[in-house]
Amino acid sequence: MSQIDLWFGEQYGRENGRYLNIKLDNVLEKIVSPFQEIYVVNSPAFGKVLINDGVVMLTEADEAGYHEMIAHVPLCSHPEPREVLVIGGGDGGTVRELLKHPQVKRVDICEIDGMVIEICRKHFPNLANSFSHEKVHIYLEDGAKFLTTRKGQYDVIIVDSTDPIGPGATLFTEQFYRSISSSLKEDGIAVSQMESIFWHTEFIQNTFLYLKKIFPITTYYYTMVPTYPSGMIGFSFCSKKYHPIEDFIVERAEEIPDLRYYHSELHRAAFQLPSFAKNIF
Repeated sequence: MSQIDLWFGEQYGRENGRYLNIKLDNVLEKIVSPFQEIYVVNSPAFGKVLINDGVVMLTEADEAGYHEMIAHVPLCSHPEPREVLVIGGGDGGTVRELLKHPQVKRVDICEIDGMVIEICRKHFPNLANSFSHEKVHIYLEDGAKFLTTRKGQYDVIIVDSTDPIGPGATLFTEQFYRSISSSLKEDGIAVSQMESIFWHTEFIQNTFLYLKKIFPITTYYYTMVPTYPSGMIGFSFCSKKYHPIEDFIVERAEEIPDLRYYHSELHRAAFQLPSFAKNIF
């Protein structure tokens, strides 16, 4: 990896030339875990950047667009989100946002790679300090295996995963989402990272074919993150009972402190898709 410039984006999309080239002024740390190669670099444009296996996970400049939307949309759609599970999320940003909801009594985080947590504690304390909260319980396990022993336990499950390659591939299967359904309470909600409608249309469409078999309410929403592929990323919203618009708790959304991206009007707008994407779901 060069200290002058870095091509980043979808590592597996290299042949399509879909990269944003940014200048770096320093490589702060590199480690190789049993699961992946992890870099922390500094960019004059984006601040510190976390890169796993050549794919950007987050930047200080635009992480709020991702973390606030993956956390607050489900927690403002469920009336009593007391017990929450995060699968992945080793940077701590999603947990940070969940803790802004006083209704939440317990947050379990299941992250397969403990080195991600440690490197983020060191370089991204604004995110990873959330792991030290008394409500947070960390499990260094495979998410799919973890779910097999948590039947009917959670109000909300958030899958804050990498792309469906490498260690993240098992988090995008029909069997995995059936395990999520089993681990949710009878009115539970699950939200998962679900790629870009611009670049991953076929993948998203195929995934929703089985999501619709498992959950009575399924839909897709998106957020803007300039350093992610195509400048946006989406989420699957899967629910056993509550609808993200019809059951949206506006008052709760308007009470969340310290927001950079999410707000009540954006909550609704995020589910409005462009014409080409409406037929995907």
